Amino acid sequence: MRREAGLMMPIRVGSQADSGKKGETDYFPAVQLDAVQSAAQEQFGKQSHRYGKGHILQNVDDVVAAASQMRLPAVADVLDVATGAGHTGLYFAGLGHRVTLADNAQPMLDRATEAAAERGLKVTTCQHAAEKFPYADASFDLVSSRVAPHHFSSPPDFIHEVARVLRPGGYFLLIDGSVRDDEPEAEAWLHQVEKLRDPSHNRLLSPRAWSQLCMDAGLGVQSAELKTFKQPDLEWYFETANTPPDNRVAVRKLIETASENVKRCYQLGVEEGKIVWWWPRLTLIARR
Repeated sequence: MRREAGLMMPIRVGSQADSGKKGETDYFPAVQLDAVQSAAQEQFGKQSHRYGKGHILQNVDDVVAAASQMRLPAVADVLDVATGAGHTGLYFAGLGHRVTLADNAQPMLDRATEAAAERGLKVTTCQHAAEKFPYADASFDLVSSRVAPHHFSSPPDFIHEVARVLRPGGYFLLIDGSVRDDEPEAEAWLHQVEKLRDPSHNRLLSPRAWSQLCMDAGLGVQSAELKTFKQPDLEWYFETANTPPDNRVAVRKLIETASENVKRCYQLGVEEGKIVWWWPRLTLIARR
């Protein structure tokens, strides 16, 4: 995959004590971000305030359900990649695990650190992209990433890094927007919508595609379940991503002209004057 040059980003690792005070920060050599990584860093840096309290990802029922299918050590080492406001990682920290929250946007890590402090949780934060980790081989019992991988510039690189840092028997938990296998028209339509709504979006992958990437990296897929989740109205979606006005018009046009097959796949409709739809979300659990 050809990558355009982007920003240079120093990798920094910080710790936080139970009191909520920040600990020391270690810096590693800067890495070159590609164009997709730079776009995601910019987008989520400026919109970090929209992903904390009140955001739909604050509800971690899907994480709880997935965790019930894993047999983690009593105190596991957990890495949450592209943690955003930290909802997933903080759930595992609340169970007593040692958690590292990673993101390529420092403002997101700041929001996650604030949330950890409010809950009296101890976490480590590390700023880096999802395609290259600054950790030693076999460092973690669980690597998770939730509703973020569709922003990654290279899913194969991400999965290979996951496999590298997992210990034997360790788990990989991926929860992300997805598309049904063998629905190319619906996939293309949703890709257009997402790219217009949030230019930092890269690609939604199907359950089969993610499963194949895991197998290619030496991970055994334990389960891959696709469920649909009702999305808040379209205007909320626009505001969360700060979608430009012209792009909002283009998205509405795509919705108005959607084929019957697309309408069926996403259950597009209008409720109380608001455009609503059901977003397929994949929960995949794999093991090293």
